[in-house]
Amino acid sequence: MGEEKHDHRALLERVGTQMPAQETLERLSDFFRVFGDRTRLRILYGLFEAEMCVCAISELLDMSASAISHQLRVLRDYNLVRARREGKTVYYSLSDDHVRTVIGQGYEHILEKEEEQ
Repeated sequence: MGEEKHDHRALLERVGTQMPAQETLERLSDFFRVFGDRTRLRILYGLFEAEMCVCAISELLDMSASAISHQLRVLRDYNLVRARREGKTVYYSLSDDHVRTVIGQGYEHILEKEEEQ
C-alpha cells in the first residue's frame, strides 16, 4: 500500500522565507556552543548571582585564576560577560538581560523536565 502524497509547497515556502541566513545560523550555533562547556556555565551562573573578580570566581569554582581568565576571554568574545575595572581589580558581570534570560530559561527547562520524571 503506497503512502499518500500531499502538497506542502506553501508550507515550505512560508518556512523557507523565515529561515535565517546560513551565516546567522552559524553564529547562533557558535553562541550555543559556548554554553556547552561546564566551566563556562558555572562562571555564567555565578555571575547570574553577582558581579565578581577573577580571584572570587577562581575561589568559588576551585580553579586556577588563569583557567578562569581563559574562560572569561571566551565569554567576552561572545559578548556574554562584560568587564569593569576598579583600580587594579577587574570585575565581571553578565553583559545584559538576554544572557540572564538564556541561563534562566535553560535552568527552568531542566527543572521542569526533572519534575515530570
